[in-house]
Formats: sequence, C-alpha cells, structure tokens
Amino acid sequence: MADETEGLEQELDDYKKNVNTDLKAFIEYERDLLFNARTSGGYVIEYDAHVQWGIMPTDSLLTSIAACMAIDVVSFLKKMRVEVIDFNIKASAKRNPTPPQFFKSVHLDITIKARNIDTRKMDRAVSLSKEKYCSVYHTCRPDMEHTVAYEIIPAE
Repeated sequence: MADETEGLEQELDDYKKNVNTDLKAFIEYERDLLFNARTSGGYVIEYDAHVQWGIMPTDSLLTSIAACMAIDVVSFLKKMRVEVIDFNIKASAKRNPTPPQFFKSVHLDITIKARNIDTRKMDRAVSLSKEKYCSVYHTCRPDMEHTVAYEIIPAE
C-alpha cells in the first residue's frame, strides 16, 4: 500500500498558494473601550476591554490560532482520505502577569471523530500546520515587522 502522505506537502502548497497577501482592516471607536473592527471582506467584530459588548483582542488571538490550525488539520486530513465526522479544539493560554501581557504559552487540545484515521496521519497534519502552514501561529513571531503611523485631527 502506498503511503497516503506521500506528495501531501506539494498538495498543501497548492492549498495556500492563492492567499491574499495584502489584508486590510478598519478599527472604529464606538464608546468607552468598545471598538468595531471591519475586515476587507465586510465582517464585523466587536472588541471590548470590559468584555460586556464584545471580545477581548487576546481572546480573539487565541481563537484565531485554534481556528487556523483547525482549518489546516481538517483540510490536510481530508487530503489523506480521512472522513472527519466531528472536530473540536479546546484552547488555553498562559499570559505574562505584567505588561506586556503576552502569551507565554498556548495549548490546543483536539478531539476528533473520524473514519480512516490513525496517529500517523494526525501527527502529520498537526506537524504540517504548526511547523509550516498555520499563518496565525507564525504571525506571533518575534521577527514580525510592526510599524505605527498616526495623524492628529484637533477637535473644535
């Protein structure tokens, strides 16, 4: 029997080759510490430091890491002819207690119900996502360039 994971990396490169490399978002002040984020695709996310009307940015980052890996892993498993019935991730993180309160660690606990799956396929899918394909995970890198510009408009 041929190894079902042979050639998978080339197929995975094709999976992400059409990614939009120029993303845009718009953050608008609503009130207090509530902001609306609008993506270039038209989606709206409410961010709220008090967590009364929206999500905290750090919670959004944690769910984005988990969602990115979920999309990768399920996609990779399907290419390996795995029939995914159910897939869930419980995500947890530890943050630095003082500013900047960055993530010191992130743990993802995956539960999957599937046909035609084994640990070799699951290990390969998780490894490919974590080491090469999970854009959100890799955005949390210390070598990411981060610049800020601003314009001040005096209020009358």
